[in-house]
Amino acid sequence: MAKIVILDAETVTKGDVSLDGITVLGDTKVLGYVPNDRVADEIGDADAVICNKCLITEEVFERCPNLRYVGLFATGYNNVDIEAAAKRGASVCNVPSYSTYSVAQHTFALILEHYSRTAEYAKSVNDGEWINYKLFSYFYMPTAELLGKTLGIVGYGDIGQRVAAIARAFGMNVITHTRTAAKVTDGTEIVTLEELMRRSDIVTLHCPLAKDNERMINAETLSLMKPTALLINTARGGLVDEQALADALNSGVIAGAGIDVLANEPMRADCPLYKAKNCIITPHIAWAPIETRERLLKVVAANLEAWLNGTPQNEVQSKMK
Repeated sequence: MAKIVILDAETVTKGDVSLDGITVLGDTKVLGYVPNDRVADEIGDADAVICNKCLITEEVFERCPNLRYVGLFATGYNNVDIEAAAKRGASVCNVPSYSTYSVAQHTFALILEHYSRTAEYAKSVNDGEWINYKLFSYFYMPTAELLGKTLGIVGYGDIGQRVAAIARAFGMNVITHTRTAAKVTDGTEIVTLEELMRRSDIVTLHCPLAKDNERMINAETLSLMKPTALLINTARGGLVDEQALADALNSGVIAGAGIDVLANEPMRADCPLYKAKNCIITPHIAWAPIETRERLLKVVAANLEAWLNGTPQNEVQSKMK
């Protein structure tokens, strides 16, 4: 029976969704949270590890010679040293597309909060400011329609395409910058990143983080945006130079940002975006509705079972070829 270690179960369940589909597949040790300096110790002589954001480095593989499978509670795999895994014949398997609908939904939750300001208006009412006001309508904060605005989508995979469909339902214009132009089959205009930044009223990021696009949103690209524009990031924090974005927000280079991901998570007290002007930050929850996590765990279990049967699926290495 395979020895399996789950390193950070608390990132996917607080007891509201079950891990039984995974734990029945082997001799499984379930840990709620493991700091990175303890990862190798906890894996030990296990054959398989499943994690979300724990770092599976070259050193981990060196110290855990039996490790031949890394299963991810995620689509992203930048926390795993893929080359080190390949050298040891270890499969790294992720879960593609499980959060498409929830991330698209959260993207528009952030967009709508910026333009409709529902939380601010609700707080005002709760604070008693509408009681006995002389008029029936109390629109002291400006709001705006999405109709006719241009949404620039960076990355046009499953999530980017779902975001585009929602945008069109609002009557928005959609443009995209993508490295996989073959995936753009719906007539969306493909533009350079520079043109997208200039033309968009809203820029939303839906691409994976890689070495060649780290901090692609920086002082230079932000300077191209309209002063009325909004930046949304529900992808990966490392795509954004956070100090440059904070500076752009605080100085009025752009009008606002909606952020669900940061370069360092959980947020640190010295994060440049902490209390930046017109910046809405949510704690990496776009992927986390209960239905989404249930879908995720089914695929994680299926990935592990396929590997145990000698027919691995959703291997990251095969996607990179």
